[in-house]
Amino acid sequence: MNQRLQIAPLASHPEVLLELRQWFESEWPEYYGEDGPGNAEADLAAFSGTGRLPVGIVAFQEGELCGVAVLKSESIASHRHLSPWAAAGLVKGAKRGKGIGAELLHALEQEARRLGFNSIYCATATSESLLQRGGWELLERIEHQGEQLGVYQKQLHVA
Repeated sequence: MNQRLQIAPLASHPEVLLELRQWFESEWPEYYGEDGPGNAEADLAAFSGTGRLPVGIVAFQEGELCGVAVLKSESIASHRHLSPWAAAGLVKGAKRGKGIGAELLHALEQEARRLGFNSIYCATATSESLLQRGGWELLERIEHQGEQLGVYQKQLHVA
């Protein structure tokens, strides 16, 4: 664990919303870009809630924004029967591979547990090894919007 990493609710840091909007538009241009169906600003405003889904968290290292992740009620239309979802996980390029993604996932697991959920789900095309290292179980592989995804679940044990 990185001692200098601080995880906080997105709701407590409205000053990072513009930077996160730029990250989302850059990382997912097909969705949040100029011609995409998504609205990063609106989604980030929705992720800035507290006490109920969706809820976003951010990571800072020595005061610098370095990551974001969201816990939301649904992610993939074909899997609306599963909830909640770890989604919109993004670590700043230069900070990747340093355990920040794992810390963000752990924080989402804690938030899901706090909200009374017994399990959490995630679908990914790029972060399967991160989920596997964190004890997540592959449920199935699907094709979603032309992309192969692994759908994962993690059982949350009440402490």
